[in-house]
Amino acid sequence: MIKKIAEIIKDCDYLLITTGAGMGVDSGLPDFRGKDGFWRAYPAAKKLGLSFEELANPYWFEEDPYLAWAFYGHRLNLYRKTKPHEGFLKLLEIAKSKKDYFVFTSNVDGQFQKAGFSDKKIEEVHGSIHYLQCTKPCCEDIWSAENVEICIDNENFRAKEPLPRCIHCGEIARPNILMFDDWNWVDIRHEAQRKSFETFLDKSYKSLVILEFGAGIAVPTVRLMGERIAENFNAKLIRVNPRDHNVPFNAISLPLGAKEMILKVYSAIKN
Repeated sequence: MIKKIAEIIKDCDYLLITTGAGMGVDSGLPDFRGKDGFWRAYPAAKKLGLSFEELANPYWFEEDPYLAWAFYGHRLNLYRKTKPHEGFLKLLEIAKSKKDYFVFTSNVDGQFQKAGFSDKKIEEVHGSIHYLQCTKPCCEDIWSAENVEICIDNENFRAKEPLPRCIHCGEIARPNILMFDDWNWVDIRHEAQRKSFETFLDKSYKSLVILEFGAGIAVPTVRLMGERIAENFNAKLIRVNPRDHNVPFNAISLPLGAKEMILKVYSAIKN
């Protein structure tokens, strides 16, 4: 199967890479799979009886911003210090060998950019933790979180002062991420990314392969996008997932982790 996939990728002109949280597992990042998986990553949330869906909600930035920023501050710190695994680098080399490539991801961690993928060739459908916005919001502006440092009282799972503030009105700031039950997400950056994605699709319809990594079924945004494009563009969909690897007719399923699959395919392409 690896040789077959390698040939399919070698023969295509355009490559669409779609990913969910499973893409970063080999870098040591949690995928928050199920309530138990989330609670293993955040024992404090288990004590509070909060699931990922309940905690990843803009409600907490109003009700308890110190708790909200403990959760998102920990994630920001984690993503900053995490090094993308080798599979990212090999995948980038494969992508650069094509006429063009694009990344569609539900991840907010910025790992593709850190690995060297062009920021202009990525759609982060749920936003990015590396940008901030006003919680109100007072305007349609977002700004970099580069100089923001979040210190956390891990024992009580509380962020310490100073909390990030809106650079325009002084209200509490929040990550520029689409959360659950979120009506205040400023999507100006995402809209620009979406237009770039549409431009890519306009030119790739004749020879496109879709590589999907670690996209689960709980929030199936990535899976549904890939399946829809595969059907509309008559493109080959290759789904890589150690667990949720069921595929629609005429797609290819590979029950492996992202890093293992990429390294095997890279070796097969080179040989």
